Amino acid sequence: MIAKRKSWSLVLFSVLIGSLLLLSACQSEAGSEEKKDAAEFNEEGLPIVEDKVTLEFVSPKAPLAPNYNEMEIIQTLEDMTNVHIEWNNIPEDGYEEKKNLMLASGDLPDAFYGANLTDLDIVKYGKNGTLIPLEDLIEEHAPNIQKLFERRPELKSMVTAPDGHIYTLPRAEEAGLGAVPNFTSINKAWLDQLGLDMPTTLEEYKEVLVAFKEQDPNGNGEQDELPISFMYNFWTGNFGDMFAAFGIPDNTEHRIVRDGEVIFTAVQPEFKEAVDYYHGWVEEGLIDKESFTQDVSQYFAKGKGERYGSYIWWETAEVVGPELRDDYVLLPPLEGPNGDVLVGRANNSDYGRGAFAITSENKNPAITMRWVDQLYDTKMSAQVNWGPIGTIFEEEGDKLVLKEQPDDVIMGELRQKVAPNGPIAILKEDFENTVEMEPRAKQRLEDLNEIYAPHLAEENYPMIFFTPEELDELNRLEVDIKEFVNQKKATWLMKGGVNEEWDQYVDQLNAMGLERMMEIYQDGLDRFNENQ
Repeated sequence: MIAKRKSWSLVLFSVLIGSLLLLSACQSEAGSEEKKDAAEFNEEGLPIVEDKVTLEFVSPKAPLAPNYNEMEIIQTLEDMTNVHIEWNNIPEDGYEEKKNLMLASGDLPDAFYGANLTDLDIVKYGKNGTLIPLEDLIEEHAPNIQKLFERRPELKSMVTAPDGHIYTLPRAEEAGLGAVPNFTSINKAWLDQLGLDMPTTLEEYKEVLVAFKEQDPNGNGEQDELPISFMYNFWTGNFGDMFAAFGIPDNTEHRIVRDGEVIFTAVQPEFKEAVDYYHGWVEEGLIDKESFTQDVSQYFAKGKGERYGSYIWWETAEVVGPELRDDYVLLPPLEGPNGDVLVGRANNSDYGRGAFAITSENKNPAITMRWVDQLYDTKMSAQVNWGPIGTIFEEEGDKLVLKEQPDDVIMGELRQKVAPNGPIAILKEDFENTVEMEPRAKQRLEDLNEIYAPHLAEENYPMIFFTPEELDELNRLEVDIKEFVNQKKATWLMKGGVNEEWDQYVDQLNAMGLERMMEIYQDGLDRFNENQ
């Protein structure tokens, strides 16, 4: 009897071990399967999949943009690929915070589209596995991106992180439009009505602003004119370019380059002089006080309400609308009190490296890569960037040409409604051979060359991929430093006090690590120049 029990025990033990081994094998096989694409797909050609696959993308969106699935070009892509995108479109003004929360918490989409990923995001979340390496996927599934890297090897270098991996895809639009993101428009109709000449110096401009404020040029019997308005510390519409009249153009980074030296603008004597001077404009009611708090919709609403004597933005018509755009012309660079006539050069590039990333949650990375590769076809890039054929473009042979639009259409507004932007590539030769540049871009390029280029600063700070250690240190230092500077600058412009508080302010910045921050930026620039 005891022998039988031992025999049954051995049988049960063997069954148990076998079951555990089988379970382990199944789990191992399941784990292996999870690393593979969950869906079958076609290696070449379209559609990408025979049975529809859904991917979840997170993306910022412009104020006037609908959910991207309502856009014709996204619907066209779905018809072509049989891949459906479930879009989590986040308004631009809240995107950065929500993106950071998703990355930090691990509550991830399949991909970030139009991602605006910072270098710190790329390095940090690439290193910890949140963002997956893309170089093998590109080699196996992205012929358009491979062709782009062959045409512009520097783009491949630009998106390659210090550890040798590619975690994000680029955006390239070689139109050369970003050097001066802030154009100042002035109401020529009001100048003519009041018998005033176009100002050429800062003091003449001030006299014009006073006249706009006091002489009721909009003719409604109220003193509701806003001589100048802007959007404080925004990427465009930024008042910092007005500091150039004092010899030190400012920008959102407070960082410029002269003769190979990196300069922090917000501790220079010229910066203090400019802040003190423009505070006088605030006191006299020449600057719209809402400039420091308004959002884009408020800014545009006042422009279309016939209230602006002058304003700062990427282009004229988007702010004041088609009915008023012909009333405005561009204000030329003004001579400052010390004889300076200068235009600051933004630290912008025709390239961006954080346009698209695939996360570790994605069960279909190859399908995702095949989908996004479609966007790097030149004609598709044009439609994603500006809008679809039939709405924005027409086909003439092998070239996309612009469709004529009604007079009341504002292209900047229409573009927000029909184009999702995101990862694209349109190179200089593409504008010559494949895609017609839109009229407002042509006009902007002409304005840049004729009005601003003769006075444009020669250098700017290029796109540099810092080491993980440098990025960590820059992030720790720069966030607090920029917040402190922006707060003090706004307070001094509105309430004054820059002269009394200046020395303490500079000491505080140095205590916060300003010198170390600038040392890192200088080291990065020196390395960049040595490698050129």
